[in-house]
Amino acid sequence: MAIPSDLVAVGYVSGAYGLQGWVRIKPYSNEADALLHAKTWWLGNPEQPQQLRDVDMMQAKHHSGDVVAQLVGVAGRDVAEALKGNAVQISRRHFPALLDGEFYWVDLIGLQVDNLQGESLGVVDSMMDNGAHPILKLALPVVAGLEQKQQEILIPFVDQFVKQVDLAAKKITVDWGLDY
Repeated sequence: MAIPSDLVAVGYVSGAYGLQGWVRIKPYSNEADALLHAKTWWLGNPEQPQQLRDVDMMQAKHHSGDVVAQLVGVAGRDVAEALKGNAVQISRRHFPALLDGEFYWVDLIGLQVDNLQGESLGVVDSMMDNGAHPILKLALPVVAGLEQKQQEILIPFVDQFVKQVDLAAKKITVDWGLDY
């Protein structure tokens, strides 16, 4: 099977689950809907795509904040444990549809963030979840000749601060000052 060009890392194998060959997946999302519904997963190191291999998922369910799954060809605890550390990727086309105003975190990475005054705050480097809400983690723009005291900016991803997300323009507008 050809490796899809739209693979997205959605979690990693954290170990075996039980004795029958099930694996425990640590998802990157609380809901993990894509993991639960995609029938084909790609396992391996995303940095070495030539070594990715596809596996068919027979069944999966939530379990204590993780996802546990039975995969075709994984029979027994030792085989499941050998998969520990593998990234789990799925094709973007298997992601559930979103409602208006909802975004997948992966779509926000790399977007330019400007404030209401038109000042550039940086680029979304990653997203975090602090339990109450997601947080944008911005990499600061490099300014030649200036020493930067702060290495990153953290902005709560809530309506109070995030005013507009324009995926087409690759831009997020926030109500956030340079001195926060």
